[in-house]
Amino acid sequence: MKDYLFFDLDGVILDSMPYHAKAWIEAFSQFGLKFEEKEIYLHEGAIELDTAKDMFLKKGVKPTPDFFEKIFKIQKSIFKSKYAKLVKPFPEVPDLLKNLKKEKKKIALVTSSHSEIFNEVFPKELLPYFSLIITGDKIEKRKPNPDPYLRALETFKIKNKEALVVENSPAGVMSAKNAKLFCIGITTTLSEQHLSLADLIVKNHKELQEILLNGKKEQ
Repeated sequence: MKDYLFFDLDGVILDSMPYHAKAWIEAFSQFGLKFEEKEIYLHEGAIELDTAKDMFLKKGVKPTPDFFEKIFKIQKSIFKSKYAKLVKPFPEVPDLLKNLKKEKKKIALVTSSHSEIFNEVFPKELLPYFSLIITGDKIEKRKPNPDPYLRALETFKIKNKEALVVENSPAGVMSAKNAKLFCIGITTTLSEQHLSLADLIVKNHKELQEILLNGKKEQ
């Protein structure tokens, strides 16, 4: 398996997507817009004016930058006040990271979440496992553009064949493939059909660990 592993945050490291979705749904409702959780999951990591325009057009709304900025601020406020404290890593994640570190893997976290949200929800005890953390506010063009993963490659000074990505959303998978990286999709929030561009799809973190460690784990 590759020596450099790039992980998405929400839905891969943290079991946070249901809470982000609830905050988005509540924010949208303040503008008279009704969304289902799956609609949020399909646009995970890419709910921005340019990448999520169709979401609003389908609801009969033509979004403006001001309109979107207002919703985004409300969503962040709702998430931080109501849901951030409920976010935890997936149960298998701490051991997975520990075993990968033991195997001398270099690990990066590449997320569309902004640093203020990241700092609010990310467990401090997991920080030592990551050699690099890239948040959405540090990148001009976020997922599904390749830029976040290209930044990771550039920072490590490696070629794309030396790394792989673990993602759970269509935008994340597309970002990885646009960067010409091998991508593993994990079905924590969406079914296989929505992650079809991934090179490999796993059902859960147990399967992911078996693949990433090639059967090796702490005895």
